[in-house]
Amino acid sequence: MLKNEYIIAIDIGSSHIRTVVAQIIPQEENKPRIVGVGVVPSSGIRRGVVADIEEVTESIARSIEDVQRNSGVKVENAYVSVGGAHIESTETKGVIAVGMVNGEVSSEDIERVTEAAQAINLPPNKEILHLVPQSYCLDDQENIKDPLGMIGVRLEVQGLIIFGSTSHIRNITKCVNNNGIEVEGFVISPLAAAKAVLNKRQKELGVVCIDIGSGTTSLAVYEERELIHIAVLPIGAGHITNDIAIGLRTSIDVAEKVKLKYGSALSNEISKKDQIDLADFDPNEEGMISRKHVAEIIEARLEEIFYMVEKELKKINRSALLPAGAVLTGGGACMQGSIDLAKDILKLPVQTGFPVELSGLIDKVDSPVFSVTIGMILWVLEDPVAMANNRRTSNIFSKKDLISKMSSIKGDAQTIKKWFGKFLP
Repeated sequence: MLKNEYIIAIDIGSSHIRTVVAQIIPQEENKPRIVGVGVVPSSGIRRGVVADIEEVTESIARSIEDVQRNSGVKVENAYVSVGGAHIESTETKGVIAVGMVNGEVSSEDIERVTEAAQAINLPPNKEILHLVPQSYCLDDQENIKDPLGMIGVRLEVQGLIIFGSTSHIRNITKCVNNNGIEVEGFVISPLAAAKAVLNKRQKELGVVCIDIGSGTTSLAVYEERELIHIAVLPIGAGHITNDIAIGLRTSIDVAEKVKLKYGSALSNEISKKDQIDLADFDPNEEGMISRKHVAEIIEARLEEIFYMVEKELKKINRSALLPAGAVLTGGGACMQGSIDLAKDILKLPVQTGFPVELSGLIDKVDSPVFSVTIGMILWVLEDPVAMANNRRTSNIFSKKDLISKMSSIKGDAQTIKKWFGKFLP
């Protein structure tokens, strides 16, 4: 276990930037302690991508200042979320001959087959963010989860390559670096959210994690504990706010307040007599508006979101075929009636997903809106190999830092050093 270490996660969203500092406590068995939380409204992000570098840089600075003030920890490096509809995935396969004379699969063999799986042609403006192994095949033995130490001649891996826009990744890096912070690695938002709210049984049975953010909605589908599909849709809860502002002819700020206080996704449960006084939210606003009308606006947009999710599930032949159902997280998951609406459209059992319980300032992060930040911390803590497979992470880590972190977790410094030797400069 890491000693005297902190993991800092920055979730750069379209509506807010959330920074969480977690302290790694050796005595608490992989259960990090939340020691600082910084949340500020974001500016300069549109649908998960950078639209104004200066505004994003300033927003990150405010979040960092906030978290440093309440944690007492100086933030010098951090893991950063990557979202946006530019994220794509494709299946991949890598094949090698086992290197050892006795045919025993070594960590070097796993490294080489991973490299082979990443040797795919991508457009010049795209780069790999993650390679998620799904299964290994050793000679005629298939569906192997971990081939290390097994005997064979031909090693094959099947996995999912996740890639995104190079320009967006560089812009995010620049915004973080402008604050004197080094990016240790990237984690895409759908994987981080799923890490925080899904358990092993759900992943085994088949489940979809739906993260409804402000600018985008992402989904990650798991079956037999393996990731089989991800997608990021260019629509989110922020579009509901925009719809309300247009429908009520009011400001975005008032529309957001109305949504949060009186919003519902089930218009048929709202009486036509229920009225909302806009002056309660802004003295400059006048008039009474129908709460049922607000619910109809919300319901229409959420229906669109869930029908788009359903379309993605149909693409992979999983429509109404995920026994563990759907888990909603993110800010949009807090909307009253969203569970029932999702059940009707997806024809699946649906529940709200909260991040796994950690220690420390748990009351600050016990909300679906913190799923991505908490998931990033768990991803780094539990999946150091997956992080090292992140091509950008391997370039950013110093060899000394990576070997130190990995050896403390795995307890085998020499093996880890050899394993990652080719990834590092």
